[in-house]
Amino acid sequence: MEMFDVNEFILKKAKELGFGDVVALSYENRRRQVRFANNEITVAKFWHERKVELFVEIDKRVAGTTITEVSRENIENVLRTLKANLEKMAPKEDYYGIAEGPFKYEEIPKTFDRAIVELDEPNDYVETAINSAIEEGAKRVAGVLYTDHNRIYLSTSNGVEAFDEGTGIEISVRAFVGDLESGHGTNSVRVLKDFDPESAGRKAGEIAKLAQNPEQGPEGKFNVIFDPLAFANLLSYMSFMTSAYAAEAGFSFLVNKLGEKVANDLVTIKDVGNMPNGYGTRKFDDEGVPTRETTIIENGTFRTFLLNTSLAKKYGTETTANAGLVMPHAWNIVLEPGDHSREELFSEVKKGIYITNVWYTRFQNYVTGDFSTIPRDGIFLVENGELRPIRNIRVSDNLQRILEGVKAIGKESYHIHWWEVRTPVSTPYVLVEDVGITRATK
Repeated sequence: MEMFDVNEFILKKAKELGFGDVVALSYENRRRQVRFANNEITVAKFWHERKVELFVEIDKRVAGTTITEVSRENIENVLRTLKANLEKMAPKEDYYGIAEGPFKYEEIPKTFDRAIVELDEPNDYVETAINSAIEEGAKRVAGVLYTDHNRIYLSTSNGVEAFDEGTGIEISVRAFVGDLESGHGTNSVRVLKDFDPESAGRKAGEIAKLAQNPEQGPEGKFNVIFDPLAFANLLSYMSFMTSAYAAEAGFSFLVNKLGEKVANDLVTIKDVGNMPNGYGTRKFDDEGVPTRETTIIENGTFRTFLLNTSLAKKYGTETTANAGLVMPHAWNIVLEPGDHSREELFSEVKKGIYITNVWYTRFQNYVTGDFSTIPRDGIFLVENGELRPIRNIRVSDNLQRILEGVKAIGKESYHIHWWEVRTPVSTPYVLVEDVGITRATK
């Protein structure tokens, strides 16, 4: 069956079985992966996936599931099972329905490129990234390149029928000089002409070369320059906490802080679902509401959680067009640029630390925002503009305090998306005061 035919069959059978609200969100995804290590391509894979994300409701009892076998027989079996399970569940009294369609959708520039669909071999782009890293001084280069071609088909019991088609190409490059010296660069775009694997390789190689012979890093409070790759990691985690669902579940430091200062006046953070060339951009959310720009934090003040229709009605406001079938979520997080060049940021630091990347970000307390994360790849002590490589440190701090401690933001923004930054983030370099630094445990 064609995917809209699958959706239509689901809605028809669901109605016959007595369901109320129904959302059928079908995907047809094609993904290519090219992995490389030791300066050579090692693995090439291709996936073609069809699935349906399904949301159903009966008498305020709600459930969701994923259907990967889209035969009529299996769909009927899934619906009957869902109905039987819902009849045993208690009603969700604060459920207030899904969006009423239909809606009109505008084309969003730079989200679909036939050239990516027709790209046979992306190996030349991998070789470009490897060579540029080696030119900067790397000895070994590894990483992964993905191309994506996705079709989304949405049908709901409230009169929505919508289609979106998108493409993407992204690369993640790690460069090594020795066992302790590495650097990381990424590039993620939706159209082929904007793809720049050379910049990813060059940055990875440059950082790896600078990071040679690192010494044990210091402990204490330091002014820290976060590379876009590192700050994107923190903002990606923060994006989860801006969901009203996360707040209600006790996983957000933003609870009860609407209208309050949660960041420095320099900080304005938006979710932009309709951003051209954004890796998370879509025409509509999971209820069919057209995506748009939502200001979450404005000049340091927390303005709104991300909402779907039901949560918006519960709180007497409008949806922010961020519906997921389970919870509202961000599409593309954007930290508004500041007025500092990269050089000016570094010149402001008399003695501090430059962190190029982080991983293993973990929250000790979601409600307070206490977290720790481990810098990886090149880490540098900054003294009067000079860089000295260090290693074996941990950032131990509080997410709201990090936002409040922002001292300066760079002019140029970078769009970051890779497996440690699953919600795409556009961010400049950011200087934060008095960041807690401890020694990492070995």
